[in-house]
Amino acid sequence: DQGAPFFELSGFWEARGGVRTQPDPYQHEASLGETRLQLELERQGGEVGVKLVTDFLYDPVPDDYELLLEENQGWLLLREAVVAMTPLPFLDVKAGRQVLTWGTGDLLFINDLFPKDWKSFFIGRDPEYLKAPSDALKASLYGETVNLDVVYTPRFDADRFVDGKRVSYWNSSLGRRAGQGDVLRRERPKKWGRDSEWAWRLFRNLRGCEMALYGYRGFWKSPGGQDAGGMATFPRLAVYGTSLRAGVGRGVANLEFGYYDSQDDRRGDNPLVKNSEVRTLLGYEQEVGPDFTAGVQYYLEYMLDYGAYRDNLPAGSRPADRDRHLLTLRLTRLLLNQNLEVSLFTYYSPSDKDAYLRPKLHYKIDDYWAAELGGNVFLGEREDTFFGQFEQNSNLYAALRYSF
Repeated sequence: DQGAPFFELSGFWEARGGVRTQPDPYQHEASLGETRLQLELERQGGEVGVKLVTDFLYDPVPDDYELLLEENQGWLLLREAVVAMTPLPFLDVKAGRQVLTWGTGDLLFINDLFPKDWKSFFIGRDPEYLKAPSDALKASLYGETVNLDVVYTPRFDADRFVDGKRVSYWNSSLGRRAGQGDVLRRERPKKWGRDSEWAWRLFRNLRGCEMALYGYRGFWKSPGGQDAGGMATFPRLAVYGTSLRAGVGRGVANLEFGYYDSQDDRRGDNPLVKNSEVRTLLGYEQEVGPDFTAGVQYYLEYMLDYGAYRDNLPAGSRPADRDRHLLTLRLTRLLLNQNLEVSLFTYYSPSDKDAYLRPKLHYKIDDYWAAELGGNVFLGEREDTFFGQFEQNSNLYAALRYSF
């Protein structure tokens, strides 16, 4: 259109603050205290589309203000910078920094091996920041019977995992929780081309049933091992999986499966590298009343070669369980003409005997303003389980956002 702007500008300004609900000797009392301006420039139509999403962030809580654009850290965050084109009627191509996702889980991931920002998730940022960006090339091919997505990442993009900078964690080398004074040391694969990642998805919809096959070749996204000096490492990993999603009764059911091939420890006898695993997810969601939905999931991690793992553990080490079971429950209720959302998402592990609760109130004030109250509550019988290690990081937060 002759009168249409060359770029469309949108975004939001947000203030978000949080405080820990109990003392943590390894972290600040405040868990979050930031103001954020996000600007999104987008050009669609024609042969080439362009999208640029940039966050300007000020947060006095962390002690580290170093600007690292590639790692999405500092006062300037480049969330997306992508060029999209359709060179052929059956082919879409996207190149650059982009947020990628697939799979069927609700805040659980098996075949989605794109980076996640767990620190943002645990301190109370908007859930959209759980999905970290990838620097990648994505090609999507569309056929009459099946479709194919292929993603190539020329240099490994790791998770923004918990390392002690913002969230304290269990340090097995120290035998205690640790935080800012004992930030996890790690060695990330970072050679362009050599330390690359490949991911693909073959999918189709048949009579309302969404079916997909997945593949991945790269590295464990969060540290999956350590070297002799105690440095956390990212061993090589390949993943093969499948998923189904279909209507069942009055709701929607999903099933997902993944085989994690730990390529640097295929016999399972190296105590410094994670064993291969089988991961399974079964979920169901339906509306249980007017503006009231509920969803449940069962998730299993099953360690392979468990006998070899036990036989080669260093003396005095506490062995992990062969099975890790996890149950989730999501409850969402809309009130006040659907302007108020009341929700609770709960993780509970009967094997680890720990839990993670995410209560939230989100109120849409008008077309521009929204306010939110929420929390991240961790519970556990032991300090060395996945959620139990974060118990002193439990926090409450509040946010105010203006969108334009």
